[in-house]
Amino acid sequence: MRIDQRALGFGSGERAVFAADPWTTRGRLFPEPSSLTRSEFQRDRDRIVHTTAFRRLKHKTQVFISPDGDHYRTRLTHTVEVAQIARALARALKLDEDLAEGVALVHDFGHTPFGHTGEDALDEMLKPYGGFDHNAQSLRIVTKLERRYADFDGLNLTWESLEGLVKHNGPLVDANGQGVRGPVPLPIVDYCKLNDLEIGSFASLEAQVAAISDDIAYNTHDIDDGLRSGYLTFEMLEEVPFLAGLMAEVRAKYPNLDGERFANEIMRRQITRMVEDVIAVTQHNLSVVNPQSAADVRGADITIATFSEGMAETDKQIKKLLFGHIYRHPEIMRVRAGATQIVCDLFKRYMQEPKEMQGHYWVDHIAGLSEGQLARHVGDYLAGMTDSYALKAHQRLFDHTPDLR
Repeated sequence: MRIDQRALGFGSGERAVFAADPWTTRGRLFPEPSSLTRSEFQRDRDRIVHTTAFRRLKHKTQVFISPDGDHYRTRLTHTVEVAQIARALARALKLDEDLAEGVALVHDFGHTPFGHTGEDALDEMLKPYGGFDHNAQSLRIVTKLERRYADFDGLNLTWESLEGLVKHNGPLVDANGQGVRGPVPLPIVDYCKLNDLEIGSFASLEAQVAAISDDIAYNTHDIDDGLRSGYLTFEMLEEVPFLAGLMAEVRAKYPNLDGERFANEIMRRQITRMVEDVIAVTQHNLSVVNPQSAADVRGADITIATFSEGMAETDKQIKKLLFGHIYRHPEIMRVRAGATQIVCDLFKRYMQEPKEMQGHYWVDHIAGLSEGQLARHVGDYLAGMTDSYALKAHQRLFDHTPDLR
């Protein structure tokens, strides 16, 4: 497929008819006066950036726990890279850039310390009480746990931002109300009783481009970090024909390029090809679906912003490469085992001695909680920890803490 450049947006002019419109938002759970200088989606994005949860991402793992070096991605730098790609896609497709960026910036708020390792451990601990899901935890953070405003808990984001957060990966239930990817997490079910996010439909196109931007960002930058760590080599990248082709291009044009610049040139091309693929496919899908409003996007029976079949296959091959050489590397698995022990030890200790939690809010709200409510309270506390805070908490409470270096 070819991109129709005449149909691209470059940050000026009107939004497309299928874009989310901040001036006709479905509003906020708690009504607020509008801003004289910012759209409602701008306000959402700004509130997200100023949260404690956003700042904590700086010290939360992306892939490498306690890396030996300052140049590896953290959850924060990953989030910023996702937001940059999401905004570029939104601009090209004439969407609301602020909504796309806001969904990208908030999508990882619910991640635990130690990345997916911490999430798996906390999910295991919370299984008797409904389990743990980082997407549902993000919703809890922005609707309950952030305590910044005098009139309400959370951030009081617009319906569209909350919908994008919850449904950016697609509908959560099918036409029969059954979970598409397993049972719908209880925090999402409970919140929808207050503010129905219509979890059986697709999200806005802005949320869809945020979701595909996440794939583009981590597929590219996990390769970059893998090369920096030494777990990946250029020879290993040859396993993926798409990457082999990019390397051949760079070698032909720059035969004497040093390793670092060579890697950067590959990454640049990878992002560009993936972004252009998404734009072309999305334009094609839009021509087929022909949505005349954001509601038509939600009511479509397909994900509109997605990869072509060829790029989707490349995406699978890259993920297989990353799992085989990085995510399941023996050294990474050793560190993951230690991180799992830390999270499980802390959960059990706080359940036995909840007053060991630090901070007035966490201790003052213990009284009267049932076992299940206490477990969720402890889960909220643990999920909010950074890697370094979790390590220090474990060192304070236990005689031996696993070495994550």
